[in-house]
Amino acid sequence: MRRPPPSNASPVAARCDDAYLDVTFADGRVLRAPLWRHPRLLAASADQRAAIETSPLGLHWPAIDEDVSVASILRRWKAPGAKPAPAARQD
Repeated sequence: MRRPPPSNASPVAARCDDAYLDVTFADGRVLRAPLWRHPRLLAASADQRAAIETSPLGLHWPAIDEDVSVASILRRWKAPGAKPAPAARQD
């Protein structure tokens, strides 16, 4: 089955490190979202986070069965129960 051509808001690439999800869109924009917004990604191993599938509507991580929509990335939504890490103490 052929995929339709990507819209400007379709993700064409994505990567995760230990703290952020970086998504590149078809129009060249790159957005960075903190992983604390997606606790399942934050808890996943580096190998699990590296195996990302893109689709016109979002991203999928098969190893942990996690999906993140384009809408949630653009609107800076967080997963239910997601909380930022406490700020480091400055003594």
